[in-house]
Amino acid sequence: MEKFELIAPCHFGLEAVMKREIQDLGYEITCVEDGKVTFEGDAQAIAYANIFLRTTERILLKVGQFRAETFEELFEKTKALPWERFIPRDGKFWVTKANSVKSKLFSPSDIQSIMKKAMVERLKTVYHTSWFEETGSSFPVRVSILKDVVTVGLDTSGVSLHKRGYRKLTAKAPITETLAAALLMLTPWKGDRILVDPFCGSGTFPIEAAMMAAQIAPGMNRSFLAEKWRHVVPAKCWYDAMDDAAEQVDRTVETDIQGFDIDGDVIRSARENAKLAKVDHLIHFQQRPVSELSHPKKFGFLVTNPPYGERLEEKAELPKLYRTLGERFFALDSWSMYVITSYEDAQRYIGKTAGKNRKIYNGMLRTYFYQYPGPKPPAARRSE
Repeated sequence: MEKFELIAPCHFGLEAVMKREIQDLGYEITCVEDGKVTFEGDAQAIAYANIFLRTTERILLKVGQFRAETFEELFEKTKALPWERFIPRDGKFWVTKANSVKSKLFSPSDIQSIMKKAMVERLKTVYHTSWFEETGSSFPVRVSILKDVVTVGLDTSGVSLHKRGYRKLTAKAPITETLAAALLMLTPWKGDRILVDPFCGSGTFPIEAAMMAAQIAPGMNRSFLAEKWRHVVPAKCWYDAMDDAAEQVDRTVETDIQGFDIDGDVIRSARENAKLAKVDHLIHFQQRPVSELSHPKKFGFLVTNPPYGERLEEKAELPKLYRTLGERFFALDSWSMYVITSYEDAQRYIGKTAGKNRKIYNGMLRTYFYQYPGPKPPAARRSE
């Protein structure tokens, strides 16, 4: 089967998690850069990556990479790429996104229109036509230019992969499903360990954790653009990947995953989302303030995304909120805590400096992932 280079974008600061996920699927990494991991795979890999990877926003099929400092260079080198290898005569194609960093070409709209013209010129010659109906499957192109190096990819996913299909109702300032999954993977938590999110909002952390525990592939309940690219990814690739995903699911797994929030409406939304994800039987949601956080067992995990105080009136409440979170955490016996927040004074009010602190960009917002690892349970220590 033909080999491709595939690009998996991810949150800045979480490239190592993305790399490990791809390697676990059995594919070879060719490059790791800020915010993306490139790997080699065949048509089957396009299906498997879209269905199984939890931490990427989309899978791009790399069409080419070249250096361009002028629009003339951009046009000619785009035209030289083998577009006909992927886009059929009736294909609908356009440059959906262009971003440029530290490059001489910096106008996204100009980059988009010039590259579209170059693609048209190439395909006119190949298909011996002067007009394209563009009534067939969609082939959106994404372009990134870094220090004058242009990377061109076709988007095989379509709607962003963080949209698993279960989150119909969201709380304010939600964390994306892909980011929640990546943060859980940064912790030593496994499905047989206790997990509590005291600020669960629409339930993303508990739901992603339950999906991991039950081995539910994140892309099982959605579709992908490349499903219609039969000449690139045969239908059998998708059927095989979906069958494999279905065989791995274990809904009988026993878990202790809990989500609390002070807002009753938000808890109702979280329950509804968990039901849509088919993991509602694995999670206990409850309306409860952080001041009432407790658990009788040892060696559990708090993983949470507390309020950041985006609005001024909320900011005044933050010292008390984070102080209470710290107090309740220290009252738990032998627990670990992992907190993502953009609140600069979080550690001060929690009452302890984090053992590890990782800077992560949540969109344009700079956040910190504060890690307070607790002791390992005796069984885990013995098995190491």
